[in-house]
Amino acid sequence: MNAAPPPQRSPFLGLLPWPERRVIAEALRTETLGGLVLLAAAVVALVWANSPISDAYEQIRDFHFGIPALGLDLSVGHWTADGLLAVFFLVAGIELKRELVVGELRTPATAALPVVAALCGMAVPAALYALTAGLGGGSLDGWAVPMATDIAFALAVLAVISTHLPAALRAFLLTLAVVDDLGAILIIAIFFTGDLNFWALGGAAAGLAVFYALQRFRVRGWWWYVPLGLAVWALMYNSGVHATVAGVAMGLILRTTADKGEDASPGARTSHLLHPFSAGVAVPLFALFAAGVSVSGGALAEVFTRPEPLGVVVGLVAGKVLGVFGGTYLAARYTRARLNPDLAWADVFGLAVLAGIGFTVALLIGELAFRTAAAGEHVKAAVLVGSLLAAMLAAVLLRRRNGIYRRLYEEETLDADADGIPDIYQRTAEPGAGR
Repeated sequence: MNAAPPPQRSPFLGLLPWPERRVIAEALRTETLGGLVLLAAAVVALVWANSPISDAYEQIRDFHFGIPALGLDLSVGHWTADGLLAVFFLVAGIELKRELVVGELRTPATAALPVVAALCGMAVPAALYALTAGLGGGSLDGWAVPMATDIAFALAVLAVISTHLPAALRAFLLTLAVVDDLGAILIIAIFFTGDLNFWALGGAAAGLAVFYALQRFRVRGWWWYVPLGLAVWALMYNSGVHATVAGVAMGLILRTTADKGEDASPGARTSHLLHPFSAGVAVPLFALFAAGVSVSGGALAEVFTRPEPLGVVVGLVAGKVLGVFGGTYLAARYTRARLNPDLAWADVFGLAVLAGIGFTVALLIGELAFRTAAAGEHVKAAVLVGSLLAAMLAAVLLRRRNGIYRRLYEEETLDADADGIPDIYQRTAEPGAGR
């Protein structure tokens, strides 16, 4: 009796299942539009901070307001970093939970490649930073700065250069960024936590427990969750743990599977409401008050002569490529994953270069790692320079293959019978099994 043949594995970067593709497409559409706004905000910040009215920029950024009695008298810059970015991490937490429950990370077989690629894409840049800064006699405090990928900025670059990346490549980039965001928030919580206020931390933990109970017992109504979420955020901020941790914690608690009779899960509804605000308002405002650094000849020269900013540039431009591409290639080889025959490893390499755009979270970690104004400005400039170099290199590499991408994109989106489902999914017996 002949043994049954082993089940055929889906090719790496093959056709996404139709339900997964619809969710990914909506998320990427919002991130792309938000990325263009983010790009504009960064340009405005740079022009404003280097203009004759740069004093006005600094005065607005450093203006304080809030509720001192609650320990919340913050500058505009800190409100954007600690407050608005909590919304960004809330959305990231929801996306991570969705990936873990119903997305690419739900099974070890599908999670292996993007997770290994993301982990290597964090470890190698950190190691290269430590090596570069250490050999130059600089501080090792910024080791985590070049670890994160900015998905919005990366997608904005793709939009600007008009590259038709297939959905699977974009989804792989999104998954990398989601795992990066989790790694970043863990690093912030563990390594960049100040003196702990255990009473406030206990209060935040209790608030999260109530948040979980409300979800567990299917309690609905924003009037429960919004005040509770604000209280958890304020307690987390006063505890000494970075306030953005509260956002990702609540995102991970929100339920991402719909119950019978529900049109959408609480996580999906929250993401639908907050994702446009996060991508189009919260992150660009953070960029506006974080990216305003001097771009004089002397300041740019110091990026390549001082060990700390040079380590950031090396980590973003070289570390991300080596980490993401090397991790993906090794994981594919040892898991016997078969690369989509319509693509080549050059496409993965171009994507790895694009992952070197580490804008939003890199700037945030830079602010936490370097408290002095001079060191912080140098590292911010390095993040901008490294992200710009990665974007330019990726644009050159990906544009060279755009003819192939355009063909695959048109094949994926062709809907000749206008029934709302691309024809390729109706021709494929098992959607997602590849081309």
